[in-house]
Amino acid sequence: MNFPEENPEDYSPSPEEGLWVPESEAGRRLDQVLASLLPQYSRNRLQAWIKAGQVLVDGEVVLEGKRKVRGGESLMLVATPDRELLAQTPEDIPLDVCFEDEALLVINKPAGMVVHPGSGNWSGTLMNALLHYDPRLANLPRAGIVHRLDKDTSGLLVVARTLAAQTDLVRQLQARSVKREYLAVAVGVPRGDGRIDAPIGRHPLQRTRMAVVPGGKPAITHYQVLAAYAGGASLLCCRLETGRTHQIRVHLAWLGHPLLGDPVYGKPQPGLPNFTRQALHATRLGLVHPVSGAALAWEAPVPADMRALLDVLGPA
Repeated sequence: MNFPEENPEDYSPSPEEGLWVPESEAGRRLDQVLASLLPQYSRNRLQAWIKAGQVLVDGEVVLEGKRKVRGGESLMLVATPDRELLAQTPEDIPLDVCFEDEALLVINKPAGMVVHPGSGNWSGTLMNALLHYDPRLANLPRAGIVHRLDKDTSGLLVVARTLAAQTDLVRQLQARSVKREYLAVAVGVPRGDGRIDAPIGRHPLQRTRMAVVPGGKPAITHYQVLAAYAGGASLLCCRLETGRTHQIRVHLAWLGHPLLGDPVYGKPQPGLPNFTRQALHATRLGLVHPVSGAALAWEAPVPADMRALLDVLGPA
C-alpha cells in the first residue's frame, strides 16, 4: 500500500491556490497549464478537480480541461483531499499496544474506532493510527491489517508488520486456527451453551445489513452462558470458528438473543439499561507466531463501559 504520487502534506481541508496564466502559455490547454503551474499534483488529480467544478478561470467555473487559455487570466483552484489519500494518511492517534515484535502488533481497539477507512470514515481509523505508529506499514496491503472488528466492538486484533507475517496470518485465519473469543451481553438467557451453524450473507431487502440466508457463506459461532441476570440479560462467551461480517451480532439475533445496545440487529428492551453500542468485546486472541512458531495468546480486560453495564445489571 503505497502513497499516491502527491505528498499528503500538500493538502489541507480546503486549500485555495490563486494563480495567473503567464502570457507565454497562450493557446495551451487549461489542464496542461495547471500541470505546469502546480507540479505537486498529478494530471489525473487536476483533471478530476476541473470536472468537479473546482477550477475557476477569471472567476468562472470551467469544466473542461481542453479549453484553451489566452494568457493573463486569473486561476483559482479549490483543492479538496482525495478520499483514498486521506485513508492512507498517518494520524497521531494513541494506540493500546498489547504486544509487538518485528513481525506482529496486537492492538486493544477501543469502541468507536473504525478499523479500515471506508464510506463516511476516511480518517481517524485504526489504519491511519498504524501508519503513524509504524510508517513501514504503508508498504503492506491494508497496512498489515488481516481481520477487523466492527466500529463499536472493542478488543483485540492482530496486525502484521511484514508481508511474510501477513501471508501466514491470513492462512491461519483461512484454516480457522486463530482463536478469537468475545464477551457479549445478550438480551434474554439462552437455554444452555450451544453452537450456531447458520450461513450469513447480505440481507435480501436491506443491503446494509447481514442476515442468516440460504446460500450465504458458512458461519459457525460457539457460545457459553457465563451469567444470567434477573432483569432478563445474560453474559456470554462467544468463540468464532469463522469470521463473517457481523457474525456474532447476526447469529445471536437469529437465535432470539440480540446483543444489548445493538442499533442494527436489536432494539431497546424495557427493563434493561440503555447501552450506547453493541455490548461486544474481543477479549481473547490466540495464534501461532508466524516466525517462531510459538503458540501465543493475549487477553484484554472488559472495558469500563461494559463493566459499568454489568454493575447496573446487578448480581448474576
